[in-house]
Amino acid sequence: MRYFTAGESHGPQLTAIIEGLPAQMELTAEMINKELKRRQGGHGRGRRMQIEKDQVVISSGVRHGKTIGSPVTLSVVNDDWKHWTSIMGIEPLSEDVNPEDIKRQITRPRPGHADLVGGMKYGHRDLRNVLERSSARETTMRVAIGAVAKQFLRELGIHTVAHVTEIGGIQTDPNTYADVTIEELRETIEQDPVYCADPAASKQMVQAIDEIKGRGDTLGGTVEVIIEGCPPGIGSYVQFDRKMDGKLAGAMMSINAFKGVEIGLGFEVARRPGSEVHDEIAWSEERGYYRKSNRLGGLEGGMTTGMPIVVRGVMKPIPTLYKPLESVDIDTKEPFAATIERSDPCAVPAASVVAEHVIATEMAKAIMEEFRSDTMDGLKREIDQYRQYVKEF
Repeated sequence: MRYFTAGESHGPQLTAIIEGLPAQMELTAEMINKELKRRQGGHGRGRRMQIEKDQVVISSGVRHGKTIGSPVTLSVVNDDWKHWTSIMGIEPLSEDVNPEDIKRQITRPRPGHADLVGGMKYGHRDLRNVLERSSARETTMRVAIGAVAKQFLRELGIHTVAHVTEIGGIQTDPNTYADVTIEELRETIEQDPVYCADPAASKQMVQAIDEIKGRGDTLGGTVEVIIEGCPPGIGSYVQFDRKMDGKLAGAMMSINAFKGVEIGLGFEVARRPGSEVHDEIAWSEERGYYRKSNRLGGLEGGMTTGMPIVVRGVMKPIPTLYKPLESVDIDTKEPFAATIERSDPCAVPAASVVAEHVIATEMAKAIMEEFRSDTMDGLKREIDQYRQYVKEF
């Protein structure tokens, strides 16, 4: 499976093309729209989410609710495009229009964004050409693609969930949700304003977001993605670029504003002896091989172990502040206080949704690489046979 996304933040639409999906997989726009709505939610979101009501259109690769094996095209129209047609128009400017007079031309790069370096790289004197594509608006299509991937995984008995574990230094207590099922965890976070499974921590997070907004500042945090039901052996130890750890870490770090990733205990392993890090192996007739603990997050030697996969990502605070940071105008070279392009004091809850979907996409890709995937029924038979094989190994 491979995919591409296209579109600008204030352009007419966002588009994605997915190639390699098996035929006969159930897929509807409603399945995708549910996830897009979750991406736009969460306490701390700004005015843009009130403007855009993202709804996907499937324009190829699906017939009567099932994939047909050809590329699937997804698009989301930008409802605000009508206010940006002259600024973001596709056609060349007429001869009597001076490019210097284009409304909302940007020569002042914002710290923490791609503006300045992107302008240098691609030779843009109007930095809007950079920020329009580097915007986190692109994650709309990453979620849409991930919603397709999640449906693929669900049909194979593999389920995903993501939740917020920290905002602004306020951390959840894992004991509050240690014994719940993945379905119960999802039900809890979907009812929570910051997609958090710990009610006490959630209340503090909401207060912290409100307080930081009042100060004109922003907050970052940590999100955790869990995948259950994945068979052992996905990925490989034989080459560096086939290791599942690297693929999942790369997917997490590809999300806008993410600056760190952990698998299992993550950086905590640096502070523990080996006896408190590695997962002892056991076997039973009912389960086959399993681990007595899951400190390594369901991955060993670059491969899945069959235990739940646990990946965490760290999101930095959004760098556009109501209390602006200093920068330099690229034309005049004069200092200035950075402009404001968006107003979210905290986007960590929404980022947890994005994280779940990019990780689901990477897992779906890996499974399609491991097994013949022309048809959904054929793939299911292959995986069922493989699961039986590893259980009896």
